[in-house]
Amino acid sequence: MSEDIKTMRNVAFAGHGGAGKTTLAEAMLFKLGMTTRLGKVEEGNTVMDFQPEEIKKQQSINTSFIKYTHNKHIVTLMDTPGDQNFFSSAKTCFPVADAMVFVIDGVGGPSAMTEEAAASALEYNLPGLVIVNKLDRERSDFATCLDACNVSLKKKIIPICYPIGSEAGFKGLVNIITNKAYEYDADGKATQIDIPSDMADDMAVVKEEFIENIAELNDDLLEKYLEGEELSEEEIKTAFRKGVSDAQFYPAICTSAVKMIGIDIVLDFINTYMPSPLDRGDWIAKDSDGQDVTVSPDPDAEFCGVVFNTIVDPYAGRLSLFRVISGTLGKEGNFLNVTKDTKERYSQLLEIAGKEQKTITSAVPGSIVAVAKLKSTLTGDTLTGGKQIQIPAPAPMPPVISFAISPKSKNDEDKIHEAIRKILQEDSGLELKRDEETRQTILSGRGLVHIEVTADKILRKFKVAMDINTPKVAYRETFKKKIRVQGKHKKQSGGHGQYGDCWIVLEPLPRGTGYEFVDKIVGGVIPRNYIPAVEAGIRESSKYGILAGFPCVDFRTTLDFGSYHSVDSSEMAFKTAGSIAFKAAAKDAKPVLLEPIMKVSVKVPDANTGDIMGDLNSRRGRVLGMDSEDDKQIINALVPMSEMLRYAPDLSSMTGGRGTFTMEFAQYDEVPSDLAQKIIDQVNAEKETS
Repeated sequence: MSEDIKTMRNVAFAGHGGAGKTTLAEAMLFKLGMTTRLGKVEEGNTVMDFQPEEIKKQQSINTSFIKYTHNKHIVTLMDTPGDQNFFSSAKTCFPVADAMVFVIDGVGGPSAMTEEAAASALEYNLPGLVIVNKLDRERSDFATCLDACNVSLKKKIIPICYPIGSEAGFKGLVNIITNKAYEYDADGKATQIDIPSDMADDMAVVKEEFIENIAELNDDLLEKYLEGEELSEEEIKTAFRKGVSDAQFYPAICTSAVKMIGIDIVLDFINTYMPSPLDRGDWIAKDSDGQDVTVSPDPDAEFCGVVFNTIVDPYAGRLSLFRVISGTLGKEGNFLNVTKDTKERYSQLLEIAGKEQKTITSAVPGSIVAVAKLKSTLTGDTLTGGKQIQIPAPAPMPPVISFAISPKSKNDEDKIHEAIRKILQEDSGLELKRDEETRQTILSGRGLVHIEVTADKILRKFKVAMDINTPKVAYRETFKKKIRVQGKHKKQSGGHGQYGDCWIVLEPLPRGTGYEFVDKIVGGVIPRNYIPAVEAGIRESSKYGILAGFPCVDFRTTLDFGSYHSVDSSEMAFKTAGSIAFKAAAKDAKPVLLEPIMKVSVKVPDANTGDIMGDLNSRRGRVLGMDSEDDKQIINALVPMSEMLRYAPDLSSMTGGRGTFTMEFAQYDEVPSDLAQKIIDQVNAEKETS
């Protein structure tokens, strides 16, 4: 059984959207004879991008899986999304891959999401392969892309092949390891040729550089190389494979997926040099005391697996995808969900192949499998045969933009919440909450496209349509002037009347203080049992403000005088008097509007620093300072929340997708008077029409 594991490969395709990951995967399947035609994203006929939203957007939205066999090796290929809106789906899959293939656009080079994927590869110490794709395109350049990858991927790049021809003339490659050249026909069939004469000298230099790079990985080889001895091909291949497996560098291959150039090299490279689950070795888990324990990929050990993806189907139920870390699973059985401390049973073991699900009879360490209808299990959970250990799960990517959502039909109020709850189970990049103050349901995600696609999914899967709007800002009101007023409630309507009389002093407090009530009644002018009622009346009225109905904050009311009637006074009468007093004071105490200010940290490349600071200033922001992190600058600023509601797409546009940001509430500050009046007028107009 260990022999089966030795020939297994789990490879994740990663990189920026549009680099050609899906097309490359389709070319591999076509080359292997698994498909009868080369699937094209533009035509919506690919094996990997099969969901309606993916076909509509012409891009990967979820990670797709396919298993193929090539020269007795069984490879599970994960085609991950490269768009920042859906990158959370990719990030949960990276830990269960044994290697990553970075697909680079030969024209544009590595982009923001390539860097994000590379960071995950470094975090999990995963071996990598760089594939420079689309070299048949105008302005494509292999050497330039390699230079950019050396910087972006933070790893040394060692090319193992070089293109023959460029742009539309790209027709083949030189394999540096074997020192052989190949030309490809229209069907992607390679024919060995002589290394072109105009490349021979350059390739000799490249070969020497390659041997030197490999020799440096091993002291014995380096000594032999420096003494002028020739290294055997076997020595080079052995050292090269170990260097790849140990992630000491990333090899690079040149391809054109649409022309089927280099696809055979990719297939053979994965078999020969990418690690198996046995090569990856032990996993680190935590026991019940929080101590590190190792989990070996032993098929005879107790079962352990980690759930990395969840698919929700309204009819078939929830599908849990997991990697087997140790042990062997049969076609049915039981296991313990350690994370939830619940027992689970499955009656069918599945293998995911594009949109198809195949029933299988067993799974060994390294297998990527799925089971349906587990009651409590979600993404990130650890499953075992009973042992109390957990595999640490990657933290979800934080949402960067929020929208208010509501059903198009009032009758779907309950259905929409249930639908979103199920979608949240499969998409860790989403977050749902209810803002009681604005009375809006807020759905947060990685971008507007992310929210729109979620809405499309909900409509398709659960037949619920929803509206997406910019969320309301939770403004506040406060006061700038100290004032003393009387609040008197007197009413006679036969029998017992109503009488309450109080005098209060309203005064502003420092920002962030909140609300204070001070009792300075002396001499019993207001009985003690009525004083809480006065405070209650003030508190209730202050919830709805005086300018636009927003809660009032940062003020003190002091109750210092009043009168009562022995028969007509009551708690209700004094509560009403307190409310009257507050409303009277609020009008004359120079009320002002406050807005929430967010503490924002924006991480951007050095070259974008000036533009971002200027943009933050234009948003009424105040830059607090800057910090450095690797080749990025972190700009810290205080910015009004209203100016940040649509910041995510703007930042992406300004930085070519390389900028990221986080924000959290910091304080409330006064809104400039001209802007405040516009907000007040707008809010009051909405009230009149609602």
